[in-house]
Amino acid sequence: MTVTTMQPRSPMTVSDWTDLVEAVRETGRYPTAAEAEQVTRIVLSGFGGVLRGDSRAAFAEVLPPEACEALLSQTPESFQPTAREFVESMATRIEGATPATARWHVSSVLNVLAERAGTPATARLISQLPPGYALLFGLAELMGTAA
Repeated sequence: MTVTTMQPRSPMTVSDWTDLVEAVRETGRYPTAAEAEQVTRIVLSGFGGVLRGDSRAAFAEVLPPEACEALLSQTPESFQPTAREFVESMATRIEGATPATARWHVSSVLNVLAERAGTPATARLISQLPPGYALLFGLAELMGTAA
């Protein structure tokens, strides 16, 4: 397994979680911060089950503490779901979601995370995931780099 490292994070402030949720709210066009926060926590928790080993730890390093907790709250799955399977699993976890709206929710969160982590770090992460995740991160140009 290749060790994936992302840029070390600077000390987090209380506003980092609030800023992350606000960015998700704006990206996903959620009417309230509470809705954006709920979606963010659910998606991060689910995504924590997709990530494994070094990529999981490295990605957690670039997140605010609250987001890191959500990401690490889920035990990694025994297999990595495809992007489609991941979205379908989120549809069952997000109240009232359909596969189409779950894709919107997932993309809203992962787009913000990609922006915050930066393209090189996100590309390294995507290269360790099954095909299709690049689109969920809003990085279609990386489609050919996914393993």
